[in-house]
Order: sequence, then structure tokens, then C-alpha cells
Amino acid sequence: MHNLGKREERGIGKVLIVIDMQNDFVTGTLGNQEAQAIVPNVQAKVKEYADRGDWIILTRDTHEENYLDTPEGKKLPVKHCINGTEGWQIVPGLEVENCEYIDKPTFGWLNWEGFGSNDEIELVGVCTDICVVSNALILKAKYPEAIISVDASCCAGVTPEKHNAALETMKSCQIDVYGQEE
Repeated sequence: MHNLGKREERGIGKVLIVIDMQNDFVTGTLGNQEAQAIVPNVQAKVKEYADRGDWIILTRDTHEENYLDTPEGKKLPVKHCINGTEGWQIVPGLEVENCEYIDKPTFGWLNWEGFGSNDEIELVGVCTDICVVSNALILKAKYPEAIISVDASCCAGVTPEKHNAALETMKSCQIDVYGQEE
């Protein structure tokens, strides 16, 4: 689940990374109304990229049954995204033909590969203040010449305040943030 297509094979310069749009983060144990509200926007964004034949990657926060015994589980003692459960599944309407999946056990995925310096990489999803910001900063550090962007209208945080703080952090690190309410 972690083998990203090679750029040479794909020949694609636009990439959409959909971060953790899973049932548990939208309607489940860690869901909130902000996450529910962005689902139609994310569905439209996925359709836009799919219609152009662009590269679409969906990440899945992936934990095992022993989650509550892990360092993360001790700080956030809410079972969520347990591998193979309904809560771990991607919300309906986001999975399209030829999309790729990354099952990540941590906030940020350290093994991003297959991108070039001329690529445009867009991130959307949840939680803005945890996994979206983590992956945006990792990608910016690994591919400093690539255009990294985040559509704020397709992201939701743990709270609106944390969402906005994460957007400001990403802007400070030269990640293009757009779609933000004024």
C-alpha cells in the first residue's frame, strides 16, 4: 500500500493528496461538523483531478488494536482508524479508479517519493492542524522547488481555531494556501 507510482511511468505533474478522509475523522469517533461540511468540496476536487487523469493519492491513518497502548494513544485515548474497520474506510465518493493509497501509522508520511521539482502537489483533508500540516511541511522540505498548495475549503481541523493556526503556519513556510474564508 506504500508503493507510489514512479514519476517516469506516470508523466504527471499535478498530484492531489487527500489526507485521512476516513469515516472516524468525519462522522465517527473523532468527527466534527467542520469535517462533515468539507466532504462535498473534497468530492468535487477529487472529481476534477480524476477527470484530468491526474495522480490522486489517498492516505489512511492506520492503527492496530493496541492503539491505546501506543505513545499517541496515551495522549489521545480515543480508538480510531483501526485497520480494516468501518471507521478506517475512506468516506464515500472519494475513491476513484487508479487512485493510490498510503496507510500511514503516524501523522506525517516520511516516504513520499516519485515527485519532481516541477510538480504541483495539492493537499486536502483532515485534520488541518495535525496530519495535513505535517505532510505539507514534509513535502516542502523534501521537494523545495515543487509547488505545494493547500485548499483551505477542502480541509478541517480539530477546531476552527487550530485549522486557521495551521493554515498560517503553512503560509509561513511558503506553502500556497487558498480557499480560506476571510
